[in-house]
Amino acid sequence: MKKLSARRRHPLAAVVVLLLALAATGGLYAAFAPADKAQADTTSQSLAIEEGKKLYSVGCASCHGVGGQGSSDGPSLVGVGAAAVDFQVGTGRMPAQQPGAQVPKKKVIYSQKEIDQLAAYVASLGAGPAQPTSEQYSPDGADIAKGGDLFRTNCTQCHNFTGEGGALTHGKTAPNLNGVNPKHIYEAMQTGPQNMPSFPDTTMPEQQKKDLIAYIQAVNGSDAPSPGGLNLGGLGPVSEGLFGWIFGLGACIAVAIWVAAHTAKAKKS
Repeated sequence: MKKLSARRRHPLAAVVVLLLALAATGGLYAAFAPADKAQADTTSQSLAIEEGKKLYSVGCASCHGVGGQGSSDGPSLVGVGAAAVDFQVGTGRMPAQQPGAQVPKKKVIYSQKEIDQLAAYVASLGAGPAQPTSEQYSPDGADIAKGGDLFRTNCTQCHNFTGEGGALTHGKTAPNLNGVNPKHIYEAMQTGPQNMPSFPDTTMPEQQKKDLIAYIQAVNGSDAPSPGGLNLGGLGPVSEGLFGWIFGLGACIAVAIWVAAHTAKAKKS
């Protein structure tokens, strides 16, 4: 009898009863639900990669190769990451109309969903910069003054002091940054498209990128003041002063000649 009562009171019996109760009420399903969610995310990512591969085969493989290995008409995409795809395709630069010194920005032909699928496929070819989140490029918490210092140090040589762009050598240009999506500015710094150098987090940390983007938005926004009037490309007082000297002084000379000519005629008559 003692042995039977000991068996009935064994601690494992309570555990077995609890597990049976959880199974009956769906508790085990709830306990293992996170694993199901992870599996669903993996399946969704796999589907995105498959759809992206189809889009890639139609619109990209002719230049970049069937497996993204590159060709004489386009560079390799292995390791460029999702950020590079989102920038190039999201700004309309890709697919390119024709080869040239620089691929221009044009109308976007893919939806954002299709761009994400293309990015997922290219990212699967090799590790590279991922698409940034809205928190990474949001101006919230940014220091515009520090962003201005960073911009003048790293960007003005090509993009001008206020980001209005400028001409480079061999038919290339630095694009105007006015109205550019801040996500694309962040991705351009991460990936270094075309003539632009890359600024990974090891070179320019995330907070500095946020500061720089906030500065660009501040100087190019609709509320940005222009105390000098016509900004003449944002080159500052030198360009405006030169404009004033050439045209202002020229106008004064023209008026002086006109007055002198008419005065001489009046004296003769």
